[in-house]
Amino acid sequence: MASSFRSWSSGFFFLIVLISAMFIGMAVGYSRVPAPAVFRPSQWSQAHATFYGDETARETMGGACGYGNLFQTGYGTDTVALSTTLFNSGYACGTCYQIKCANAPACYGVIATVTATNICPPNWSKDSNKGGWCNPPRVHFDMSKPAFMKIAQWKAGIVPVMYRRVPCVRTGGLRFKFQGNGYWLLVYVMNVGGGGDIASMWVKGSKTGWISMSHNWGASYQAFASLGGQAISFKITSYTTKQTVIALNVAPSNWAVGMTYKSTVNFR
Repeated sequence: MASSFRSWSSGFFFLIVLISAMFIGMAVGYSRVPAPAVFRPSQWSQAHATFYGDETARETMGGACGYGNLFQTGYGTDTVALSTTLFNSGYACGTCYQIKCANAPACYGVIATVTATNICPPNWSKDSNKGGWCNPPRVHFDMSKPAFMKIAQWKAGIVPVMYRRVPCVRTGGLRFKFQGNGYWLLVYVMNVGGGGDIASMWVKGSKTGWISMSHNWGASYQAFASLGGQAISFKITSYTTKQTVIALNVAPSNWAVGMTYKSTVNFR
């Protein structure tokens, strides 16, 4: 009898140890789940910079990315137009750069952090080294005048610079400006943190599954779907880090075009 009890006790003890080990293994497994991707600064590279507009930065409003009034949308005057080599058909909209003037008498030695909000188009009537600064394959930054004046004397016109991609530090979540109608939704995505860029996007109505959106231009994505009268959610993947975030119920069922809706999620 005592021998049977000892055998049963040993078996029960082994079972408890086995179950405990399983739970510990599960906990360890969960702790090894990769953290969300975080955008890291790139290495410094060489380029040139010019400026456009005046001290008010009025000429930078609008722009190819579709952000509209940059003061109202939170980008201010620290913005830049990218040459086509960097603009990447609009996928670079919202990316952030640090730029510093390098090895020129006009340099101030200050680093400016700017957001890409526009494109600097090629000027094929001029040589790439004599006015056609944004002609491919040149990497060029056409800064707002207030941003340029942080790094160099504006009278210099054009200066050699060092630049690097940096994380976009944003306050709050992603913002979505709606255009279109009940059967065609065009969305401008703003205030994007981390890499600042978007590779792909999906929309979901409260009565639908996830619907893939196509890249329209700049920072806008579109879906040809009947979404009127439904609460709207979005799934967004970063172009650089490939991280995906989901913004649930961003807009209520009575959403309207022309409105901007805020989420509580963002990239890092």
